[in-house]
Amino acid sequence: MPRKVWLLVAGMIINVTGASFLWPFNTIYLHDHLGKSLSVAGMVLMINSLTGVIGNLLGGVLFDKWGGYKSILVGIAITLVSILGLVFFHGWPLYVVWLALIGFGSGMVFPSMYAMVGTVWPEGGRRAFNAMYVGQNVGIAIGTACGGLVASYRFDYIFLANFILYFVFFLIAFIGFRGMEDKKGSEVQKEVETKKGWSLTPGFKALLIVCVAYALCWVTYVQWQGAIATHMQELNISLRHYSLLWTINGAMIVCAQPLVSMIIRWMKRSLKQQIMIGIFIFAASFIVLSQAQQFTMFLVAMVTLTIGELFVWPAVPTIANILAPKDKLGFYQGVVNSAATVGKMFGPVVGGAIVDLYNMEVLFIVIMVMLVVALIATSIYDKRVKVEETVEEKIAV
Repeated sequence: MPRKVWLLVAGMIINVTGASFLWPFNTIYLHDHLGKSLSVAGMVLMINSLTGVIGNLLGGVLFDKWGGYKSILVGIAITLVSILGLVFFHGWPLYVVWLALIGFGSGMVFPSMYAMVGTVWPEGGRRAFNAMYVGQNVGIAIGTACGGLVASYRFDYIFLANFILYFVFFLIAFIGFRGMEDKKGSEVQKEVETKKGWSLTPGFKALLIVCVAYALCWVTYVQWQGAIATHMQELNISLRHYSLLWTINGAMIVCAQPLVSMIIRWMKRSLKQQIMIGIFIFAASFIVLSQAQQFTMFLVAMVTLTIGELFVWPAVPTIANILAPKDKLGFYQGVVNSAATVGKMFGPVVGGAIVDLYNMEVLFIVIMVMLVVALIATSIYDKRVKVEETVEEKIAV
């Protein structure tokens, strides 16, 4: 890979490592340390995700106007200041304010980084996006492993660790990303004229439909960070064991990715079929999870979930890259990131409300219904548009 891509991947690893000191433990901190109900915790995480959606869309638009360097630095600066506030003032209700600002700032960063890697290494195809995806999960593996240890020693130290790592990320971006792009999005726009405004072209409609499936998958996925995390605590499964599951998740993505890539290549499946297989595997993981009472079964469920994730998560940004006009690469990646963020936004509040009003069994039934809807949306998204897939893009993991 080119040096520029390695720098972007390194930045992604540091970024996500820092963030992973915080996001797996938000519900636990709100519920166990601040004494809030699961429904309230879900609402707080919903606010965090809502500001993230705004940040995703703004970050994508700014990428197309300013280029990646400026849009990434602005997002990092907002997040860094917010985390500093969280270090010193992490009581109620300021915790909500800082989480909202962190969601907005970090939301600006992700679509810009994904769009930038496609810009600086266009000949890399799916390998560019896969490198970022793997880097993101290396960060998750490291961050959750260290975060669990830090939280078990003293919970508020996770805020300080998050700040230190995000400051390192700022330095990498400020020094390493300067001059990285040959062309800004605004310069590309002069060469490629597309329809003005927000018209629903066939390609954009296809993207929105597949993003519905993507968002629903994320709603089910984030139950692990909300209702399922609390459920494990009620079963007397320790924070260290919970964080170990996320460490295994990240390690599996790095180690199992070549194997899954070989399987998909052997099966000769399209991106659509790849996503549908992943959704079926998601469903299998939640069937296992519905019967889990001990750590071993939670481990089996997480391993199964991770395999499904390997099929689904990298495929959607690849579809966006195929469908996007050249002057809207940032915006399309922003829509994809927004879909994921919407899932993260509604997931905790839906899961928390269902468990508070009913029980875990009802939650698992709702999850299965959502996955069926996601499967249907995936099966029809490309009915009115041909998704041109190269051999490289078909293998999106």
